[in-house]
Amino acid sequence: MKKGLTIIIGLFFSWGLLNAQNQAMERLNAYKVAFFTKRLNLTTQEAQRFWPVYNELQDMKLAVQQERAKIFREINQNELNMSEKELIGAGDRLIELDLKEAELNAAYHKKFREVLSPLKVVRLYQAENQYRLQLLNELRENAPVRNNIQQQRQLRNN
Repeated sequence: MKKGLTIIIGLFFSWGLLNAQNQAMERLNAYKVAFFTKRLNLTTQEAQRFWPVYNELQDMKLAVQQERAKIFREINQNELNMSEKELIGAGDRLIELDLKEAELNAAYHKKFREVLSPLKVVRLYQAENQYRLQLLNELRENAPVRNNIQQQRQLRNN
């Protein structure tokens, strides 16, 4: 009985965390859309053509980033047990992923030129950089708060 209750509570807690993560991702995505739309000064027609192309690129880049993260995890967990051949293979695969991402950027640059003016394509690249920097700054600003919360928890547990 206790085991079943523990499982139910665990599932409920996990669902709550996933739901919170999904809500956070939705808010972040909505913020990104507003940020880019404003920076690019997209008309309704441009937005309708631009966002499907941009989202397609982001999905493909995410797949590359996830594969890269998987390789890094494998290396971090097994580097002492990996042979030289395995390490060379992992390094080669990381470079292949960098090249794949560069090829995606080049291919989608052409697609962006089909749906946006040259000025807006350049603004897109600026907006991506500004957005990334803004997120990093917000993370840095919130880091002391997170660190303080972690320190308080450690004090309570001791």
